[in-house]
Amino acid sequence: MANMDLNNGTSQINANDVEAIVKKVLENMMATPSAGLSAATSQPAASRVIPRTSRVAMLTALEQYEIREYPVPPVGDGDILVKVEGCGICGTDAHEFKKDPFGLIPVVLGHEGTGEIVSMGKNVTKDSAGKPLRVGDKVVTCMIFKDNPEITMFDLNKQNVGGSDVYGLLPDDDVHLNGWFADYILIREGSTVFQVSDLDLKSRILIEPAAVLIHAVERAKSTGILRFNSRVAVQGCGPIGLLCIAILRTMGIETIVAVDGEQKRLDFAKEMGAKTGVNFKNHQGIAALTAAVEEAFDGHPADFAFQCTGAPGGHSNIYKFIRNGGGLCELGFFINNGDATINPHLDICSKELTIVGSWVYTLRDYATTFDFLKRAEGIGLPLKKLITHEYPLEQINEAHRTNLKMEGLKIAIVNK
Repeated sequence: MANMDLNNGTSQINANDVEAIVKKVLENMMATPSAGLSAATSQPAASRVIPRTSRVAMLTALEQYEIREYPVPPVGDGDILVKVEGCGICGTDAHEFKKDPFGLIPVVLGHEGTGEIVSMGKNVTKDSAGKPLRVGDKVVTCMIFKDNPEITMFDLNKQNVGGSDVYGLLPDDDVHLNGWFADYILIREGSTVFQVSDLDLKSRILIEPAAVLIHAVERAKSTGILRFNSRVAVQGCGPIGLLCIAILRTMGIETIVAVDGEQKRLDFAKEMGAKTGVNFKNHQGIAALTAAVEEAFDGHPADFAFQCTGAPGGHSNIYKFIRNGGGLCELGFFINNGDATINPHLDICSKELTIVGSWVYTLRDYATTFDFLKRAEGIGLPLKKLITHEYPLEQINEAHRTNLKMEGLKIAIVNK
């Protein structure tokens, strides 16, 4: 298009050339939607063709899922239809699978899920943090506020999930697409949703469990005891305890001792940032175990401890690891796992311990979690290795049995 001046080696573009270039650019802009525009304004991609029906994994009896197929419902003005890409199996799912403590059967479980928006109502324009939402965005859900639908993540009065509903723990209804163990999920008006297109699939699957630990660490910080140079014990090295260690490490806390009975998990705890691990199976009695923990801290008790096991015996032991004036965060008991035996005088009063409980998370914790996941990757923590097994939806019973046998860490259902 340009006229080449061979004498001086430069290109000269005349007015006619400029007009032609501009015309061509404008034609291209009209023919191809900008990447920044909503995919809803362009022709839908083949991958976003919405089928008439969706499979769901319905828990119909104890330890028995059935793959069922239901019509994909119309999307209301405030609703979002999401094509599920993956969902982690939580300890809560394991409890429901074995015992149905919430009395939800029949139910579509799965609350650690993520996927891609394929359709949304005309009133949906942004997520719960104020970011624009478009068809094609990757999203996660947090909670549905049934008691106070006006609450937002910017509300000064923090409210955790206790006053709300959660997808994957909803009673079955005529929609059926109520949990993330499915091909599609319908996010109803009034739900919280976050756009997380800047995170990969494995990171997105880890958002919900990581938010539990972000909340726990925020609760721990409220004591004023958890500091940069604190000695911290983390008891229980399942996914929850390992994520706790990773969060502490991203905060700059270096002296972390992990306590567990499985050596493979203790080894992985060191990859996640623990200084060392103590295998309680190698020590007979609480006195010997306490001595081993103090030895791991170079002869000192912990300044602060996180109890992540959900085992009453673990709760009884944790007090012994903590110094006078120290702190404790108990987060292992999401459901009632029974009573723990402690001596209030010796374990709490004479030590003047500061104790906080932590239960799930708030909306603000979700927003913090996104930053944590990026920070953890930035400093080289292998968070994605937490997901040790991936199963397709039709093998969900096998996936749960693998989870119950503790053969891996985080088990996930992934739709290929």
